[in-house]
Amino acid sequence: MRTKVLTVEVPAPLADHIDRLAVRQDRSQDAVVGEALAAWADREERLRTLTLEGLADVDAGRLVQQAAMEAWADSLDSGSSSR
Repeated sequence: MRTKVLTVEVPAPLADHIDRLAVRQDRSQDAVVGEALAAWADREERLRTLTLEGLADVDAGRLVQQAAMEAWADSLDSGSSSR
C-alpha cells in the first residue's frame, strides 16, 4: 500500500500514551496512530452519512412529534418499548 508521511504535533501526554500503547502491543507508533486515524476517519464519514440521512428525512417530512418521542422514552423505564 502506498503511504504518505504526515507530521503533527500532539500534547506530550498523548504522545506518551501512544508510546505506552505501542510498547504494550508490541507494535510501532506508526501502526498505533495509523489505526487510530483510520477509526476516526471511518467514524467521521459514518457521522456525515447519518447526518445527511437525517436531513433528508426532515426534508421529506419524516418527523416524530416531541410528545411521541417523550412517550417512547418514558416507556423505556417501564419495560414496554412500543413504537
